[in-house]
Amino acid sequence: MSKHYDLISIGAGSGGLSIAERAASYGAKVAVIEAGELGGTCVNVGCVPKKVMWYAAGVAQGLKDAQDYGFNLDLEGDCNGEKCGKLNWEKLVMKRENFIGGILDWYDDYLADAGVEVINGAAKFIDNKTLDVDGDIYTADNIVIATGGRPIIPENIEGADYGIDSDGFFQDLDEEQPQKVVVVGGGYIALELAMLMNGLGSDVSILHQNWPVLEGFDGTIQKAIRKQIEDDKIAIYDDELIAKVEKHDDGKLTIHFEDGLAITDVDCLIWAIGRRPNTDNIGIENTDIKLDRRGMVVVDDYEKTTVDGVYAIGDIIGKAPLTPVAIAAGRRLGDRLYGGKPERKMSYENIATVMFTHPPIGTIGMSEERARETYGNKVKVYKTDFVPLYHQMTRHKVKTHMKLIVLGEEEKIIGCHVIGLGADEMLQGFAVAIRMGATKQDFDDTIAIHPVSAEELVTMK
Repeated sequence: MSKHYDLISIGAGSGGLSIAERAASYGAKVAVIEAGELGGTCVNVGCVPKKVMWYAAGVAQGLKDAQDYGFNLDLEGDCNGEKCGKLNWEKLVMKRENFIGGILDWYDDYLADAGVEVINGAAKFIDNKTLDVDGDIYTADNIVIATGGRPIIPENIEGADYGIDSDGFFQDLDEEQPQKVVVVGGGYIALELAMLMNGLGSDVSILHQNWPVLEGFDGTIQKAIRKQIEDDKIAIYDDELIAKVEKHDDGKLTIHFEDGLAITDVDCLIWAIGRRPNTDNIGIENTDIKLDRRGMVVVDDYEKTTVDGVYAIGDIIGKAPLTPVAIAAGRRLGDRLYGGKPERKMSYENIATVMFTHPPIGTIGMSEERARETYGNKVKVYKTDFVPLYHQMTRHKVKTHMKLIVLGEEEKIIGCHVIGLGADEMLQGFAVAIRMGATKQDFDDTIAIHPVSAEELVTMK
């Protein structure tokens, strides 16, 4: 005996919950199947806890900057029983997890009120339209695969499992701050974790093992973040390849390189070398759903798979692995299936994104390199760099870099890239303008707000 729904979402992360809630709002009978915590990676071991830690690192830097603004801080004195400026790691983690717990509690009430049934367990396809969850059978007119991804730990390096991945960073480091940290990777997750740990006072090294730092990002961003990493005294190992990881009786690690060098006395090794889609354990082999060579689900422009009535959204389709993208795709899919809006679909062009490094990075559209490769001499670039007013007053001089990529005589803006204080907050509004087709003249005709860093984007020459 099976139970039937109008729609089932496999996965209760950002995408899965969004399609479930939107479909239910139109009166559909909906269920979401999840083996882990509601909210998926973003809420539990991604965006949300990372942002809390990013804020904490910013507070740490603010304590240092406060002295440059005339505050006489007794960093060795007593502040309500604790030393001023000394981080209580356990308290920070506890408050972070309590915050996440509040979100999870909210989900329970929210989904119940929305009319979404939550089925706890791991879903597997029996055939194209039938799911097994711990022996119970479920069918649906429409099934949405929203199972997300998981971080990778290499299998070909001896002792690699002595390290943790980005999930482990938020799940395992709950009692004591690691003092010496090695982060392996050159992408945004690696740099975010490395820079926030450095900001919180750990001794940090980055190993990107011969891969470019922030591959695919605009060259100005790559150079600026690289310089900031060096200025912040984070060690960067460019070419050294890891041969093995050794664990000692005291729990410390030694990272051995192929050239014979090593990093010793490491408290925590964090692998941030990429993610793989969660499509290898849901019974895809029992269906006619096609995967590409990376294990991503093959979909058309409407997120439809190669099986009628089965869709896929989020990280598992390999287009733009970002939480807001999964949410937007889920809501649009719900509008199409049940809201009478058959042409409403997700656009994967001009998606703004932010990296929570120190300083943050905001970017939308084409890099200069990609734009010139695509359009040649029709491309023009405007750029500027400066020390923002806040850092004019501090010893910690952190530059802001801005770049606009424009196309043709009309100078339509096809790329905007910012690294610097406030980049994370300023980009949203500019993303709206660029998505609407703004030109450089539109920016020039906009009266600047002064004095803020964002004014440079409308006064750039």
